[in-house]
Amino acid sequence: MPSQQNVEKVEEIKERIRAAQAAYFADYRGLSVPDIGEVRTALVEVEAQFAVLKNTLTRLAVRDLELEELEAFLEGPTAVAFIQGDIVAGAKALVDSSKRFPVLEVKGGFAEGRVLGADEIRALAALETREEMLAKTAGLLSMHMRKAAFLFQALQSKFAALLAAYREKLEEGSPAEAEDEEPAPEEPAEQDEASPEEAGDRGQEEASAEEAEGSDEEQEEG
Repeated sequence: MPSQQNVEKVEEIKERIRAAQAAYFADYRGLSVPDIGEVRTALVEVEAQFAVLKNTLTRLAVRDLELEELEAFLEGPTAVAFIQGDIVAGAKALVDSSKRFPVLEVKGGFAEGRVLGADEIRALAALETREEMLAKTAGLLSMHMRKAAFLFQALQSKFAALLAAYREKLEEGSPAEAEDEEPAPEEPAEQDEASPEEAGDRGQEEASAEEAEGSDEEQEEG
């Protein structure tokens, strides 16, 4: 029957697994105490904890959590990287540490409820971290904003040039030139032409008037 102390340790391991975004198992055989300290420091920087655990207690913990597939990684001296932050950054820190200390062998683990092999953890480590993606996105947004500002300034300059050209065209145009021009001569009003019948009537009226004037002159002489 396990002692109360071991029961408490199993519960502690279970709680750490539940709270973690991911847990990566590694064989630390051959690492010195200073080496383990350096690995822990590298993982702390990415919000992760590197803990050396007993296989027997860890096996009981994963069984209670129904994560029996993780038992395959509990052979030989085992350390676990509990990742509280970005799972990619955690994988990158552990894989980089294994490159620095070749005796540190990544076995496998789980992330977001899925069991991962060693190759999958190394593949995770090759991805961009959240911070890297955010930085790249911010850089792209900044570039687009600078480009948009440049285009806006170019449009403003072009519009100002068009206004200046239009103003010059207006100033060269009408008012001064209109004063120098002579007014166009007025066309004489058109006279109404009489029809042939009206012209005949007028001729008869003029002849009758002349005859009447002649008769008056004869009577005065007689």
